[in-house]
Amino acid sequence: MTKGILGKKVGMTQIFTETGEFIPVTVIEATPNVVLQVKTVETDGYAAVQVGFDDKREVLSNKPAKGHVAKANTAPKRFIREFKNIEGLEVGSELTVEQFEAGDVVDVTGTSKGKGFQGVIKRHGQSRGPMAHGSRYHRRPGSMGPVAPNRVFKGKNLAGRMGGDRVTIQNLEIVQVVPEKNVLLIKGNVPGAKKSLITIKSAVKAAK
Repeated sequence: MTKGILGKKVGMTQIFTETGEFIPVTVIEATPNVVLQVKTVETDGYAAVQVGFDDKREVLSNKPAKGHVAKANTAPKRFIREFKNIEGLEVGSELTVEQFEAGDVVDVTGTSKGKGFQGVIKRHGQSRGPMAHGSRYHRRPGSMGPVAPNRVFKGKNLAGRMGGDRVTIQNLEIVQVVPEKNVLLIKGNVPGAKKSLITIKSAVKAAK
């Protein structure tokens, strides 16, 4: 069965194993997620579980949102997402970090840090020209493509907004689970800034 939970990135730290191995880890705080709706093939055309994470004040929520969470007897949620292939849950039940164990392999999804408007060297890793005085080509994009089409093709690597994209890193290992603090320690780094929403679910490509 697929495991999944929503959490918030706290930051990075490091731990040492019993053998003295140094492991950099990302700390994810995942307070219990409440199941707000169970979708079925008969009613919705597909099977999924809708969960809510991170309570927010009632004054920040509108009437339809309050009515939706009232069925689960919980407070309005800041983030609502869906997980597929999770079975055996009812409206109002909770997803906690205790479903995971050390050694589990997961896929982690977040929104990468926004870098603003950047040039092609930072954004796409292109090379610059000579920085000598005679050169008239330093950090510019370079060729726009062949002459024949009389236009620039879509997808050309040019300057523009960088970051702020949905990024998934696959096959990360859970090093430690701390149920009393609702914390997961995941080996390596995960996308996103501190306090940003992180989605954790069972790896789709993990070795059987």
